[in-house]
Amino acid sequence: MQLTGFAGRVALLTGAAGGIGAALVRLLDEAGCTVVATDRQVPDVSGTRARAFALDVTDSAAVDALVDQVEAGIGPIGLAANVAGVLHVGEVTATADADWRRVFAVNADGVFHVGRALARVMSPRRQGAIVTVSSNAAGVPRHGMAAYAASKAAATMFSRCLGLELAPLGIRCNIVAPGSTLTPMQTGMWQDERGAERVIAGSLETYKAGIPLRKLATPEDIAHAVMFLLSEQAGHVAMSDLYVDGGATLRG
Repeated sequence: MQLTGFAGRVALLTGAAGGIGAALVRLLDEAGCTVVATDRQVPDVSGTRARAFALDVTDSAAVDALVDQVEAGIGPIGLAANVAGVLHVGEVTATADADWRRVFAVNADGVFHVGRALARVMSPRRQGAIVTVSSNAAGVPRHGMAAYAASKAAATMFSRCLGLELAPLGIRCNIVAPGSTLTPMQTGMWQDERGAERVIAGSLETYKAGIPLRKLATPEDIAHAVMFLLSEQAGHVAMSDLYVDGGATLRG
């Protein structure tokens, strides 16, 4: 089955500089979208037809301005994916106020800023699809990841609430919840070359289950899930939270 509903549409993407975001830029471009790729620094979109912009999702005025700029100069935004995210690892007693606020500013506030701006322009047209890339940590406690997990849980519930408000207008909002994925965010937590092996096996000491599929996700695995939820083939899917983690959380 070939996914449809992309050709000629404008797709806005945050967190496009690497990992899942970069994979999604390529897939959206190949599907025929006019891709607006954003990140804190202008992302490298060489090899694609994507348009690249710097965007700090923690700045609501900057988000509003970028959406207005795209709508006026490129075209109506029909598809969007919130991929921008940051990680903080540390036990709660060692988490500083600044660490907590930084993680929430990107992972939760950023999704709010982008979602609100898109709702304003999509609502009069009564069409559109938005996907938020959250995390399986939003639904399962993680030792030493309270700030990250809490911020992703906030982003997930915001996206579902936004989806409830927009569904009567024909606008679909959904969530993809990845597990451990081969990105710099993941590998940056590894102590040595056995990092992948340890993640797959899980950890009794930190109450973390392993991965039943016995492998890590690739950025493309997650990007393909986002593509499905943006596509016409997911036309009756709204407010869903799709876990793409190789079975690690033992839930759907």
